[in-house]
Amino acid sequence: MPIATSEQYREMLDAAFNGNYAYPAINVSSMVTANAALKGFAEKGSDGIIQVSTGGGAFASGLHVKEQALGAISLAEHIHRVADHYDVLIALHTDHCPPTAVDSFMSPLIDESERRVAAGQLPLYNSHMLDASNLPLQENLDLSVPIYQRLAAIKMMIEIEAGVVGGEEDGAAGSHDTPSDKLYTTPEEMVEVYRQMKGVGGTYMFAATFGNVHGAYKPGVVKLRPEILKQGQEAIRAEFGPDAKFYLVFHGGSGSEKSKIKESLGYGVVKMNVDTDCQYAFSRPVADHMFRNYDEVLMVDGEVGSKKKYDPRSYLKAAEQAMADRVGVSCEDLESAGKSLLKSSAGVV
Repeated sequence: MPIATSEQYREMLDAAFNGNYAYPAINVSSMVTANAALKGFAEKGSDGIIQVSTGGGAFASGLHVKEQALGAISLAEHIHRVADHYDVLIALHTDHCPPTAVDSFMSPLIDESERRVAAGQLPLYNSHMLDASNLPLQENLDLSVPIYQRLAAIKMMIEIEAGVVGGEEDGAAGSHDTPSDKLYTTPEEMVEVYRQMKGVGGTYMFAATFGNVHGAYKPGVVKLRPEILKQGQEAIRAEFGPDAKFYLVFHGGSGSEKSKIKESLGYGVVKMNVDTDCQYAFSRPVADHMFRNYDEVLMVDGEVGSKKKYDPRSYLKAAEQAMADRVGVSCEDLESAGKSLLKSSAGVV
């Protein structure tokens, strides 16, 4: 049963936190990209997280329908079925749901999970991200805590964010002109997040910002300060005791310096979002195929081209493998490779 149970998901996060590694969280928007993520994790013997954004859900439902929740449900059901053929644990997550999409995107997915749990099944998703980071902190928490309570009742997790991740990503709250001071969550904000979330009694992840930016940028543009995360963990331990901790999330992982990634792992990062790099990897074989077979993928001058070359499977297979390879790179960078709990001596099956 490679889709993680609630207990297995918590064990995944504990293992990563205690072992100073993290799981790649791979955005998908189609069966092909979902299969690539699964293949990449399996080939590296790594448990992992597959996630769907509002935009990914809308795309998956088709250009005519464009219904975010429907597409997210369809992708999740596909992954539930196909993941049974793999030997690593997979957690399903939704990414960057803004406050304006709670009713249209997140709530229908929670409804579906509640129905499944009532029937004795796993939730459809393991966790959801509410990205209310564009709101003042108290408004953010006023919205986040009740949703967290609802999720905790069926043993699901929530991910929340305080501070703003710069750049632009599918459904994200950030922008290219985000003031620099908003890119760094303060220790005081982290203490307040912990204070208001700890009473729910479930498990949650927290995306504190430390200068991270969505998208790919040239070296030197992004000014990551992982010490912000260390200071936040120290602040909550000082306030709430030595057992206090955040399961932290690193947004905007694509293109980040490996040394900064490594440093963040030591401060409690257990999940890193990787989207842009996987999109780029997926597109390279497609571009190569079109350039190399230009005359055969087009019907020009009365010719018929070559069906074998314009059949989408001819280039999507290569795209799937290329994205799977990039997922594998992330497993190596985040040091989750070879550490699947399904293969560990402790075993959680």
